[in-house]
Amino acid sequence: MIAEKELTAKDYKTPVHINWCPGCGDFGIVTALQEALALLQLPPHRVAVFSGIGCSGKTPHYINCYGFHTLHGRVLPNATGAKLANRDLTVVAVGGDGDGYGIGAGYFVNSGRRNVDITYLVYNNGVYGLTKGQASPTLARGLKPKSIPEPTIQEGLNPIALAIGSGYTFVARGYALDRKGLPSLIAEAIQHPGTSFVDILQTCPYYNDLMTKPWFDEVIAGHERIYRLEDEGYDGTVADPSDLGGVARKKGQAVERSYEWGDRIPTGVFYRARLPTYEEELAGRLPLYAKKPLIDWDVADRDVSGLLNTLR
Repeated sequence: MIAEKELTAKDYKTPVHINWCPGCGDFGIVTALQEALALLQLPPHRVAVFSGIGCSGKTPHYINCYGFHTLHGRVLPNATGAKLANRDLTVVAVGGDGDGYGIGAGYFVNSGRRNVDITYLVYNNGVYGLTKGQASPTLARGLKPKSIPEPTIQEGLNPIALAIGSGYTFVARGYALDRKGLPSLIAEAIQHPGTSFVDILQTCPYYNDLMTKPWFDEVIAGHERIYRLEDEGYDGTVADPSDLGGVARKKGQAVERSYEWGDRIPTGVFYRARLPTYEEELAGRLPLYAKKPLIDWDVADRDVSGLLNTLR
């Protein structure tokens, strides 16, 4: 649904004081999400933002729409339930790399294979910011930000590769301080029919002194460290989803590019495919679901005698 009057980013802001640390990359992500909603002209009452636990968990407090601050690692099942109950809602789930790739890893994998029409934004800074900077699943082996006593001895998780292997039909990476590109990338993810995932590189100036703004902005051998895939002619869109060989090649190239890290870090859409959503499949089995959202079903007066007779 499109808004009746033209909306701006200010229409998606709340009067709640934002109490993140000065210089936190979360400010950039929240601003980009507000601008993305304005780009799409989505009425606030038709949008719901869900969050997990962590610094990013406060996001629904700052977005003028429906919001739900859920349990640690459980943002995706809550967002899934909301979308299946009311398919007319635009559902956005947000969370940190610890919330989504640590305790929420199982939900992350299974949400990809369902392909419910929701968007998942992950604030990825390599540390657990709310609990004082422990290494998160994405911190690479051998790195030592100032918040941990010794370099990490575990391999870092690759969110892009994991998402592609899990079945997400829109997989992208953004950068929290990309004022121009991040809003349009989030809008693109929201518009995609199916489960969209955007891993957003985010600065944490208090606990991660490695992934800093000067580091991300560095120019090496004449090339900016952060670059956009589309600027180099990369195409991650599957033209024919029925061509399994073509799908495999697109996934393979996306995974290969996802491991590019260090002097050059790609952002943008790694992989995209238009496959049937969970709601479309469900509508094929339940004709009433195709006509009426679950929230409008009369569940109190349902005739369950047939079910009871079967169980006798």
